[in-house]
Amino acid sequence: MRGSRDDKADKDDDRYTYDDEGEALAPGTIAATAMRDVAELTGKAPSGVTALEPDDGGWLVEIEVIEDRRIPSSSDMLATYRAQVTADGELTGLRRIRRFSRGKGDSEEG
Repeated sequence: MRGSRDDKADKDDDRYTYDDEGEALAPGTIAATAMRDVAELTGKAPSGVTALEPDDGGWLVEIEVIEDRRIPSSSDMLATYRAQVTADGELTGLRRIRRFSRGKGDSEEG
C-alpha cells in the first residue's frame, strides 16, 4: 500500500520508506520489485524472500532461487541472492551469497 509522506499514519511508521516524490513504498513492494529484478538478471524464478531489512536509506533483500531442478525435487540446487535496493525500489547491487542442495538446509543447534 502506498501512502503520502503528508499522511500522519505513514510518516511516523518505520515500516515504510519514501521515494523522491514523498510516496511511501511498503516493504512488500520493495521485496516484489527485488524478486522481479533477480528473475530478470538470473533467468531463474525466485521461490521467495528469506530476509528483508533496512540498510542505509534502502533495503537488503535476500531471495531464494531454484538454480537447478533435479529429479527428485528434494535434490534441487537452490541459491540465496542478496539484493541491495534503494528506498524507491531501484536495484543497486546483487550477489549470490549461498548455493545449496534443497535437502541440506541450515542446521541450527541451540
